Amino acid sequence: MATHASALKAHRQSLKNREHNRQFRARLRSALKSARAAVASSDLAAAKTALRQTISLIDRMASKGVIHRNAAGRYKSRLARRLTAHA
Repeated sequence: MATHASALKAHRQSLKNREHNRQFRARLRSALKSARAAVASSDLAAAKTALRQTISLIDRMASKGVIHRNAAGRYKSRLARRLTAHA
């Protein structure tokens, strides 16, 4: 472990950022799960609402750098494909 002040501060910041990103990823996983469940339930209106909210969350995660933009695109594409397959 480094002993100079800037390295100690960087370590503190990395711990805080890691926890913040971990919470965001947990929220994202929950939203993906609920969107998939809504699509599977064949209630089209609820599925579209869940999809819209989940896509918004995915875009926010990608813009903040929590997930990669290609991963965000992959999630959105797979969700939309599921919706059109069940519609």
